[in-house]
Amino acid sequence: MDVRDAVRAARDKGLDLVEVAPNADPPVCRIIDFGKYQYEAKKKANEAKKKQATITVHEVKFRPGTDDHDYEYRMKRAREWLSDGDKVKATIWFRGREMTHRELGARILERLEQDMADVGEVETRPKMEGNQMFIILGPKRHKTGGAGGGRETPPPATH
Repeated sequence: MDVRDAVRAARDKGLDLVEVAPNADPPVCRIIDFGKYQYEAKKKANEAKKKQATITVHEVKFRPGTDDHDYEYRMKRAREWLSDGDKVKATIWFRGREMTHRELGARILERLEQDMADVGEVETRPKMEGNQMFIILGPKRHKTGGAGGGRETPPPATH
């Protein structure tokens, strides 16, 4: 159809002529209500945004000399966060001469990794960055069969 005829037909109907495939040969246009089209596209984008999961990263900080009670408390908090589907970054801060005993920090992170094995899995192995050593734990994923299509889902929260 000629462009002038298409524009005239759109105006007669009180609608807009919108180019939907500009790269096609010849370009493809549609006669639609553009305002309504924009509104529906925005609504669809908002629906998709609602359904996406947001994962936050919480941090627990340790020192090489962290006592058992403090360790247990921080581990309990990290366990809660992992159960809720969030990630946990465990950091060991070294000051001064503590840097010569990095194995103490590595032991704490190793212990944390073993204690969290039932609710979380390691995403980033322990590594040093400046004066701190850290590890990132993510929630453990369970494979579901059947109707789920093999999709991974976070474990149910227990409170």
